[in-house]
Amino acid sequence: MDIENIQRCLKNDRFAERTNIELLTVTPGRATAKMVLHPYHQNGLGTVQGGAIFTLADFCFAAACNSYGTVAVALNVSITFMKAATTGTLWAEAREVSKNFKVGAYAVEVKDDQGDLVAQFQGLAYRKKDKLPV
Repeated sequence: MDIENIQRCLKNDRFAERTNIELLTVTPGRATAKMVLHPYHQNGLGTVQGGAIFTLADFCFAAACNSYGTVAVALNVSITFMKAATTGTLWAEAREVSKNFKVGAYAVEVKDDQGDLVAQFQGLAYRKKDKLPV
């Protein structure tokens, strides 16, 4: 499935759109995305809210695990925050670690403009037979 079809499908993710996430690349089992940070991404301490970072990683995970053109949904995910972010852009890269007929495992790294690791995300996806709506 090409990036335009994935982008059309993921355009229905209104929350990701609202948080200013942009899908950059999609290839089988891989994806990259970015989120330009704004004041509304900050928590009460002036750093990027963990939910915003999670949303970026989860969106990139969704693009990677749905990159084969069939529906894949999360079974389990976890995130570890490594460093606080405040301004600039956050970059996410998802890669497939393992895939079989029913399950796929993915790792996502979120980095800041300096290339420092902000968060590590692990996702397990259930692979359905349904084609992605485009």
